[in-house]
Parts: sequence; structure tokens; C-alpha cells
Amino acid sequence: MIYTPLTIQAACLAYSAHHGQLDKSGMPYIFHPYHLAEQMADEVTACVALLHDVVEDTSVTIEELEAIFPKEVTEAVRLLTHQKGTDYFEYVRALAKNPVARVVKLADLAHNSDESRLAGCSRISPEERLRLRQKYVQAKAILEEAAACCVNI
Repeated sequence: MIYTPLTIQAACLAYSAHHGQLDKSGMPYIFHPYHLAEQMADEVTACVALLHDVVEDTSVTIEELEAIFPKEVTEAVRLLTHQKGTDYFEYVRALAKNPVARVVKLADLAHNSDESRLAGCSRISPEERLRLRQKYVQAKAILEEAAACCVNI
């Protein structure tokens, strides 16, 4: 991860916000956004990776983030926040238009697709694993198509 005052602030906020949360395999949830942030090439994408689930999964609001982080960070976090009632693939198509949100979501999908994270996890049925696998493949295709369109412009 790129260590700057801003990424450290994002890391500390994410750590505090996700404190006590576990992922589907029982691991502390904070390892997921940290894993994504480690892959990012710049300060903005690292901050977005760290914060990508904070608004969706904790009591932190986008307005609270807007008071701390620059607009390019909060716009991407807003797009990465899947609103209840919004079709998942419409959500992916909308965020695909933002290059920062797109790169973070691709890393998110790659990490979520790593089925070794679910080793020994009996809480997820084979049918649910198949559903998630198909969902992630379709979302990745949408994002890659959007990225290809942007490169050719």
C-alpha cells in the first residue's frame, strides 16, 4: 500500500469502522480492504480500496467521508456503495464509468472470487458458491468491457 497521510487516515477509519466484523470465512473483515489497498497504484485508489465497503457495511456515512477525503475518493466510494433495491448489474454498470471505482471493483471481485478464502466454511452451500461465482464472472465482464471502451477512446 502507498503510505501517505491520507491513506493512513483511510486505513485507520476503515479499521475502526469494520472493527469486530468478520467475513464469510470468519476472518476479520478489515483484511479484505487492506488486501485490495495493497494492490493499488496511487493514493486515491488505495483510499477508495480501504473505504469501499465502509458506507455500505457500517454506520459511517458518505457525508462523513466527504468532510475528510477529496471528492475523487468520495465519488468512487459513493459509486461502490450498492444501494438496497438496486439491481446488482445496474450498480456495476454505473460504477464502471468511473476509472477509480472500476479498478477497485475489479480487485474486489478478484478477491471475492478466491474460493480458497472459503476453505473450511460450511456456512455457504455449493449452490450459493455457484451463484456467487457466476455473479462475479458477469460483473467482471461488464467492468472489463467498460475498461476496453475507455482505452480505445
